[in-house]
Formats: sequence, C-alpha cells, structure tokens
Amino acid sequence: MTIKPLLVVPVFLILLASCAPQAELVKTRSEMNELREEIKTLKARNPELQKRLDQDTLSLQKRLDALDANIKGGVDAQKVMADYGAKTDQITTDIQLLQGRLEENNFRLAELAQKLDDRAVKLSEVAARVDDIDAKIKLMSAGTPTAPAAASSRDKDKQSPPKTIEPSEAYRQAKSDYDKGNFDLALAGFQNYLAQFPDASQADNAQYWVGECYYALRDFNKAIEAFAKVIRNYPKSGKAAGAKLKIGLTYLNEKNPAKAKEYFHKVVKEHPGTNEAEIATDRLAKMGK
Repeated sequence: MTIKPLLVVPVFLILLASCAPQAELVKTRSEMNELREEIKTLKARNPELQKRLDQDTLSLQKRLDALDANIKGGVDAQKVMADYGAKTDQITTDIQLLQGRLEENNFRLAELAQKLDDRAVKLSEVAARVDDIDAKIKLMSAGTPTAPAAASSRDKDKQSPPKTIEPSEAYRQAKSDYDKGNFDLALAGFQNYLAQFPDASQADNAQYWVGECYYALRDFNKAIEAFAKVIRNYPKSGKAAGAKLKIGLTYLNEKNPAKAKEYFHKVVKEHPGTNEAEIATDRLAKMGK
C-alpha cells in the first residue's frame, strides 16, 4: 500500500522537524559523556592530592616533635628554630597549596555533578519529543487521516505538563529562600527538589537543608527526623557529620542532654579533624562530658 499523496507533504514536514530534536539529543548525550569523563578525572586526582597532603602533614608533625625534643634536651632553641624554620615554612606552604587544590577539585566536582543533573533532565525531555515525532510519523505513514492526527496532537499538547525546572535552578531557588530567612518557602523548595530529583547530586544537601528549615522553624522533632534521614540515606555524604552535630544541638534545645552528648561523641569519634568535631568537642567540654 502506498502513502496517500495528501500525506506525503505532512510526513516530509514532520521528518524535517524531527531533525532538530534528534541533533539536540545527540549533542546532549555527547555533553553528558564529556562531563562524566571530567568527573572521572577529577575523582581520580583527589586520592593522590589527599595522599600528598597526609604525607606533608605527617612530615610537619615529625619536625615539630623533633623540635620539641631538642628544646627539652637542652639544645639551643634559637639554633634549632633556625635549622627547622625554613623547611617547616616550606612544608606549611605545600600543605596550604594542596588544601586549596583539594577544595577547588571538590568545588568543581560539585559543579559538574549539577551540570550532569541538568543535562539528564534535558535528555529526557528531548527524548520524549523525539518519541512523539516518531509516533506521529508512524501514524501518518500508515495512512491515518491528518485532521484527527492534528486534533490528537493538540489534545496531547494541552495535557502535557509544563517544562521541568532544571535541578540546579530548583536547588538554587530553595537555598536562596533559606538564606533570606524564608524558611517555609525554602522547606517547600527542598522537598520539591527531593520529590522531582531523588537521585540528583545535591539530594543529600537538600535533605540536610530540610532539617535546617525545620530547626529554624523550631519544629525540633521533624528536624531530628530530617537529619537522621541524611545519616541513614547518605552515610558517606559530606553532610553526615553536620547532620549528627545538628541532632545533638537539637536534643540540647529539647532539654535532653544525654542524647545530645551521645551525638556529640559520635561526631568526635566518626569525623575526627572536621569543624563539626571541633564544635562537638567544645560542646562536650562545656557540658562536662
């Protein structure tokens, strides 16, 4: 069976229109692959930087220990300081540089992860458009009358949901509301982010800020639940230490010092060397441990 003459032009036009979404689909996939490769490279670099940072920190500590031993042993302090000063300064500078590079690396990783989230959403939208065009071409090639097809297309357009906001923009808006003190709006924003993008790179951060919103609104029971969800669902997240600390602080507000101490001790034990551990140690000291 041949295609009806009246259908040749509409099919040709739809085929022509499909070229743009197809090209966009290929471009988006290519961008996603490039982002994945850059993320892979940065992740591979992090352990190397961390290893060098640990080595320099250990070397500095050994030099300081040797300096203390020499001074206690009666060696001239000025001479010892002169001998060790230059090398110690150099190691300290190296440590600062490595810490800076690690921070830049981690910031870039977070930035790329958000871009990857945005591309994934765009990819799904473009793929849906391509599928829709393919379906129309098949209907028209099969000889389906054009008028009903057009009507069906209009009905579908009316029913189709509005374009989904990009994950990075949804997160940015919610965080902006929080920073402005609009905690109810921020809470709704972060919860919406988690509902729409449960597997996105900022999901752990969004869950943490849900807890912070409840904490700011003084709904302490829900704050504890939200922070506990960070620990349970994202145990390796950079927000895990903060979530444990905030649970401890929330229990303090709830006049439950025993539970507060329990979580402060967890922070100190499980996240040594972090700012959260330092705050938890200070709180424990004030509470008499």
